[in-house]
Amino acid sequence: MEFKNEVEAAEAFKEQVKKLKNEIARVIVGQDDVVDGVLTSIFCKGHSLLVGVPGLAKTLLVKTISESLDLSFNRIQFTPDLMPGDITGSEILDDQKNFRFSKGPLFANIILADEINRTPPKTQAALLEAMQEKTVTVGGKNHILPNPFFVLATQNPIEQEGTYPLPEAQLDRFMFNLFLDYPSFEEEIMVVKNTTTDTKTTSNKVFGAKEILYFQDLIRKVPVADNVYEYAVKLVSKTRPGYPMATPDVNKYVSYGAGPRASQYLIMGAKCNALMLGKYSPDIENVKAVAEAVLRHRVLKNYKAEAEGISINDIIKKLY
Repeated sequence: MEFKNEVEAAEAFKEQVKKLKNEIARVIVGQDDVVDGVLTSIFCKGHSLLVGVPGLAKTLLVKTISESLDLSFNRIQFTPDLMPGDITGSEILDDQKNFRFSKGPLFANIILADEINRTPPKTQAALLEAMQEKTVTVGGKNHILPNPFFVLATQNPIEQEGTYPLPEAQLDRFMFNLFLDYPSFEEEIMVVKNTTTDTKTTSNKVFGAKEILYFQDLIRKVPVADNVYEYAVKLVSKTRPGYPMATPDVNKYVSYGAGPRASQYLIMGAKCNALMLGKYSPDIENVKAVAEAVLRHRVLKNYKAEAEGISINDIIKKLY
């Protein structure tokens, strides 16, 4: 892609994202915050964990975004008997009696890891390694995953029997934890109208892989003022019980706070949020816009918070 300067590129990014959201809205009704979060994590080279009850169009949302971005898409249904080789691929013996690598479903630009907490830790670890390294190792050989590569993992918040919850250290690999809520009454009427007729609505392609890679690099170049860096790091420091900056609520209700990766993601998310809104540099409001999604799965509440019905969101909102 060619632009005269980075300001022109930033303007183009804002317009393209606006067009992209309009295309997604043709298929997906509502869920604007979730769409913003998924797009932000894609452009920041991150991954997202989506928490929502069944039937809220999680699969359709990801598929629609992948189509609008002109990227390859695979959905993996995680089950208790799924093995690492089932997602990464494996060595198979061909007709000439030679071993060759057969690619697994991880080899796509966008992966929907459906109900990641239904599969054992060994398979979870294989996915998380691929997310971190952007490669898979099979038979002692490294295989590079497509670029861009983005994982959206889903979890069901209501049914926990027979699940393998992700440990906090592994949850930290996800840039955002996005909560998918029920649609409003009006939105649900629109959903029912759109899905119970023979009319099929599709989205048009807005971004290609090369454009996404270009804008991913552009976001990293966005300048950030020192006071915004300080605000982001202070916000994360406030979540750590027993530390000087911890708030009384954190000391009372939190077991463990967020690590330095949260500070990095707050800044990256704020940069992307600023560009989406047509600003050339993020301010404190842009950090606040992504704070809940970044901190929600990195702050662990204690038994006292559970007993008093205090949620993680309640604790985070009091930090800024």
